[in-house]
Amino acid sequence: MSPALHASVALLTLDDRSAYVIDDDLAIAELRARGHAVEEIPWRRRGVDWGAFDLVVIRTTWDYQHDLSAFFASLAAIEAAGTPLANAGALVRWNARKTYLRDLADRGVPIVPTRWGHDLSAAGLTALCAASGDDGCVLKPTVSANAHDTFRLPRAVDPAVAAEVAARFADRDWMLQPFLRAIVDEGEFSVFYFDGAYSHAIVKRPKSGDFRVQEEHGGLITPLDADAALRADADRAMAALDAAPLQARVDLVRLDDGTLALMELEAIEPSLYFRTHPRAAANFADAVDRRLARLPPR
Repeated sequence: MSPALHASVALLTLDDRSAYVIDDDLAIAELRARGHAVEEIPWRRRGVDWGAFDLVVIRTTWDYQHDLSAFFASLAAIEAAGTPLANAGALVRWNARKTYLRDLADRGVPIVPTRWGHDLSAAGLTALCAASGDDGCVLKPTVSANAHDTFRLPRAVDPAVAAEVAARFADRDWMLQPFLRAIVDEGEFSVFYFDGAYSHAIVKRPKSGDFRVQEEHGGLITPLDADAALRADADRAMAALDAAPLQARVDLVRLDDGTLALMELEAIEPSLYFRTHPRAAANFADAVDRRLARLPPR
């Protein structure tokens, strides 16, 4: 199958979408308006003829973290069929574990200060919390999405809470970061790139009394005109990748010293917030078109 202008594109999603805010319909409409055939397919579905598609894009597979090996196997099946996958499987496997942040830090990207570990006892967690700043800390697994098993803990953590949370991390890799007051006061900035080109930006703020910025947890999303400083920091994070992915979201937050640091570089299935910018869906479709045009004949 040749990468004709009118291509067949599959967007990977999840089986049960009821708990999520998804606006991929805007991008689908844009792609179809350009003559592409577009189909959303749950990543767990078996028996799919992946060879019938010109391109498969990982979009809203927002439960992959619950069965990482099965998710990787699905992506491998797509690539084994000879169908281009965006983002590429090698990048996805690297990005699936948040230890990728250490690699980016080694490449000169400022990241939120992070402690890493494996397994956790109540006593160990209590000591970690006691050594954190006045605003406490945030504990999360290194494989996580949508703030699943993410906890904000005070400096003086209740022993019962410490025991309950530590039990969640038995024989698991974890990461611990200081809670940054700027997430509540200013928000978390997200900058979006399609095929390496800047598209749009937003700021995400948690609802009152929470610390999680995801919409599924009541986070408030506001379009943002990214200034030069924000763009420069986001560009630096993107430049640290080996190659420009089809889609990526750079999340930045302000540290206590006023500088911006990378919270996350999402290169698997980023929420892209197409509805927040009038050109976002078109920018995404432009990137898909460019990617299709570069594919060799099949």
